[in-house]
Amino acid sequence: MTTEAEVRQSLDGILVPGPVRSLVKMNLVREVAITDQKVKVTLAAAALGTGTRDWVRDKVNQVVKELPGVKEAETDFVEAKPQDVNEIGNVVAVMSGKGGVGKSLISGLLGICLARQDHDVGILDADITGPSIPMMFGVSVRPTGGETGIMPVTTKTGIEMMSINLLLPHEDDAVVWRGPLIGKAITQFWEEVAWGKLDYLVVDLPPGTADAPLTVMQSLPVSGAVVVFSPQELAAMVVRKAVQMCQKMEIPIIGVVENMSYLILPEDGRRIDVFGPSKAQDMAEAAQAPLLLQLPIDPELARLCDKGEIERYDSALVTEFGRAFVEAISKRGRVKKAS
Repeated sequence: MTTEAEVRQSLDGILVPGPVRSLVKMNLVREVAITDQKVKVTLAAAALGTGTRDWVRDKVNQVVKELPGVKEAETDFVEAKPQDVNEIGNVVAVMSGKGGVGKSLISGLLGICLARQDHDVGILDADITGPSIPMMFGVSVRPTGGETGIMPVTTKTGIEMMSINLLLPHEDDAVVWRGPLIGKAITQFWEEVAWGKLDYLVVDLPPGTADAPLTVMQSLPVSGAVVVFSPQELAAMVVRKAVQMCQKMEIPIIGVVENMSYLILPEDGRRIDVFGPSKAQDMAEAAQAPLLLQLPIDPELARLCDKGEIERYDSALVTEFGRAFVEAISKRGRVKKAS
């Protein structure tokens, strides 16, 4: 007779429409009961619309009946909210005190690095008034959902994503909201999106130390922060404010990243410090955290982002970034693994 483990393994092959992740990875499987030759599967209905529930029920019954010794299959749903099914190991805030230094770029690259290490990853775009994550990944599909919440969308390589731009009628529509509404939207992306099981949720923060970053720091169980800056002295000065914010709120700083650090001339390989001498070591000392990456200006990376193909970007520096981040968070962050 089929065992519960075999049933759950079969359910892991059923992909939920919308996020295109398995019932097991979405953490929707609540119970598997086996009696004689009958298998009853109970699923959480979190963020599933009526049509999706019917499709999932039929698919589960079909797959389970194909297992050895099973003559009858039944699938029921129990009401649940996204918060009931979400199991997120580590929430990582990517932040800076200044705009235009590349937080979204680093958020995207960090998510890609972690996914390439076989981690289950999501990206929450908390930059409500300036969202750019969907465009970099070439994602424009609207999220699906039900009465209790919504499902994230999934990128080409399986990274879950939620952004206000996926909910707007047109991607270039302006979001003209005051601070409280922005904070509420961020909270809803945390509480009302069925993320399922994730090892890492990367949160792309807007610049500054005001309402939106404060909402994330206070409302989400942040494991640690990655601070992004560029070489200009002005940028470094403002970013120090973000470092102080983390320190005051007792959020571990996992590491720092210097973006647009330099440019390599293709003709002769010479390095040019376009925005002045590097501030990397100074910022690492100010944050009392390791330097994770000095990312050069790379026209190929810019081209891929503009085409929505950032997931195709690969370099030894980015690979090392992922390795350095995992090592640093294991030492400095509040780390746990999603079950």
